[in-house]
Amino acid sequence: MGISSYHDEAARKIVIKVRGRFDFQLHREFRAAYEGIMGAKRYVVDLRQATFVDSTALGMLLLLRDHAGGDRLAVSITAGSPALNTLKLAGFEALFSVLADDAS
Repeated sequence: MGISSYHDEAARKIVIKVRGRFDFQLHREFRAAYEGIMGAKRYVVDLRQATFVDSTALGMLLLLRDHAGGDRLAVSITAGSPALNTLKLAGFEALFSVLADDAS
């Protein structure tokens, strides 16, 4: 469980996948997945395999948004239940492009 990521230099995109619990235990791993990478214009967070999302995870997503430049760059989140429910309750659809994964 945890974080995996890859940087698609040609597409100038960083994809971060979270598996299992998305909570404080993953804050260093999550931050390391995007910090120090130059030239990214798009960020994708894949929460389809996240089994739990807490308030610290929501804070990490907000920090990623700030790192990406706020409204200037695209940050999208793909999520299934239960992550999708948490994101909706927190009003994150107003801050991120939140895509529902119908397969979960």
